[in-house]
Amino acid sequence: MQEQEQKEKVDLDRRSFLISLASIFSIIGVAGIAWPFIKSLFPSIVSMAAGGPIRVDLSTLAIGEQHTVIWRNKPIWVIKRSNEMIKDLSSISNKLRDPLSKIPQQPKYAANINRSIRPDILVLVAACTHLGCAPTYRPDKNSIEKGWPGGFFCSCHGSKFDLAGRVYKGVPAPTNLEVPPYHFIDKETLIIGEDN
Repeated sequence: MQEQEQKEKVDLDRRSFLISLASIFSIIGVAGIAWPFIKSLFPSIVSMAAGGPIRVDLSTLAIGEQHTVIWRNKPIWVIKRSNEMIKDLSSISNKLRDPLSKIPQQPKYAANINRSIRPDILVLVAACTHLGCAPTYRPDKNSIEKGWPGGFFCSCHGSKFDLAGRVYKGVPAPTNLEVPPYHFIDKETLIIGEDN
């Protein structure tokens, strides 16, 4: 009888050990299967770098010239405006949907008539606020229509924006072009992607 009890105790100990071992291997197996999924939820080093700020050298940018850079997989325009372009911004306010940039499409420091920190440098996300098409830079007067002071024209659906990226009335685009966060390190160096 005692031998039978001892055999049952050994069997229970063995069973308990095997169940514990199987449980540990099951947990390790589930963790091994789940790890790639969990890892995919976090951005890669490449993704984090792509979302970081970028530096733009303005020393070679001529007056009236448009330079395109990529930040967070979006094209960003950097344009050096002439004094005449800046002066013309106040003459068309009555034709614009949001001339004072009250809808928040820009950081607070760009909520002005120029939509920029410095009047001569304009920084915009190059995507129409209607359906995301890329408008074309059309700085030449009368190039779109008679009385056109220069600006951006989206040929997808006919939206027009002035040389500060402000949307005209009566076009499909509902808001001004977006201004990304940016600041200047010095007179010739722009950082896009972070405020100062």
